[in-house]
Amino acid sequence: MNDGEHGVILVGHGGIPKGYPSDLVSKLKRLEAQRRAAGQPMSPEELELDTKIRQWPRTPESDPYQAGLEALASQMKPMLNGAHFTVAYNEFCGPTLSEAVEGIIAKGAKQITVVSTMFTPGGSHSEFEIPEEMEELRAKYPEVKLNYAWPFDLKKVARMLTDHISQFS
Repeated sequence: MNDGEHGVILVGHGGIPKGYPSDLVSKLKRLEAQRRAAGQPMSPEELELDTKIRQWPRTPESDPYQAGLEALASQMKPMLNGAHFTVAYNEFCGPTLSEAVEGIIAKGAKQITVVSTMFTPGGSHSEFEIPEEMEELRAKYPEVKLNYAWPFDLKKVARMLTDHISQFS
């Protein structure tokens, strides 16, 4: 497969931007908890609140998490040999994983690898939410090969962190 047919999506958690109304965050989280407990799809009200926070204007000052993920992405992109590349967020920020997948497919990707910034097991996003969304996307786009590059080899993660620590000794 040539590089123009391959895509990579870096998925981060997402952060609440400074200045965003806390009452709207509380309402969104309450609706999300109710939906998950009931096993229901998003209500129109939850979807509206989710869309509003994801589209909220951001700067590096108001959302340092987004700025950090974008900085990591800018370091990764040149290492991917011309593959289509974008970021996505689990919550609070856009684009969503689905939006990112659709954007890369529109650019011609036939194989997409999704990788999370969440290295350790035990997190709901990396262990449950992303795999569930990947299954939905596979059903929606059967002609595209969607890979989820997770779980991480913890020995390799430990080596990376140990190498990093050595810079501070």
